[in-house]
Amino acid sequence: MHRATLAVTAGRPTPTPDAPLNVPVEFASALAAGGEIEYTRHDARNSRALEAVLGALEGGQAVLFASGMAAVTAVLDVCAPDAVATPAVVYSGTAAALTARGLRRCEQADPAADLRWIESPSNPDLRIQDITALATLPGTVVVDNTFATPIGQRPLALGADIVVHSVSKYLSGHSDVILGAVVCSDPALAQRFRDHRELTGAIPGPMEAWLALRGVRTLDVRLRRAENNARDLAQRLSSHPAVSRVVWPGLPSHPDHELAMRQMDVVTPIIGVIPHGGVATAERICGAVNLWRHATSLGGVESTLERRRRHSGESEHVDPALLRLSVGIEDVEDLWADLAAALSK
Repeated sequence: MHRATLAVTAGRPTPTPDAPLNVPVEFASALAAGGEIEYTRHDARNSRALEAVLGALEGGQAVLFASGMAAVTAVLDVCAPDAVATPAVVYSGTAAALTARGLRRCEQADPAADLRWIESPSNPDLRIQDITALATLPGTVVVDNTFATPIGQRPLALGADIVVHSVSKYLSGHSDVILGAVVCSDPALAQRFRDHRELTGAIPGPMEAWLALRGVRTLDVRLRRAENNARDLAQRLSSHPAVSRVVWPGLPSHPDHELAMRQMDVVTPIIGVIPHGGVATAERICGAVNLWRHATSLGGVESTLERRRRHSGESEHVDPALLRLSVGIEDVEDLWADLAAALSK
């Protein structure tokens, strides 16, 4: 079954007479004894429904967490590596978690690594990692699939052992929940993640799970619309005189373009833009937009932008003037008019 169909159909109630089409949101901490679920720190029906969809989309077993960082730290705790191979640039929260645990970071191809952490595309510099090639190296292979989503690529099918998501981003898609997920093919490993979630109390709330489930139903159409907008904007930005460089894997000028086209079915709607004039110009652009929102995070239906190096934890490898654009689903002409006006001020 195609992923667009799975996003709509998986995780629904059994179609018995009078059954609801959607799993109702269930606000309860405890349930009557004797059933499969008795206490919702252990498990919950709204979480199970969303896990069914994410598992179907990624081709594994999904475990939902209260945030993306709860999912990241669960992987680090359960896998307990000594050395972690990472790209030069990874999400700042992930980098902070590695540092807090005293884990040694090494290069992606280092044979001494017992865990290989892949971001593809990476955040925020949008480099593409060859998942299939890295999966042949020793160690557990983990892919943060937040930017690509399972509509864009399925890392487990490419040889990865574990997939991590910030469900807060494209999967939920409306900038209104904080959730994370871990997906793996090994049932025993999935159970270890469930045990970790229960012991650490990182269980998601029912409303968050329900909202994210509603959001994921439209993931395919949202992502493809945003990708089309991103392609159009990336091409226009590439020829704008105020722009020094555009970073988007869908452009032939991107250093990993061929790999992205081979590995991804949909290119992430995130664009990196480095304007002429450096940090001062980048900050001015952020303050000059009207339709675009100057905000952190990404993956919502609305378009946002920010200068990533304004955050102290961001990698020094990231250009200080880099603007990360999260392209939404608005009309592309309106997006361009607002952005072009801000660039020209």
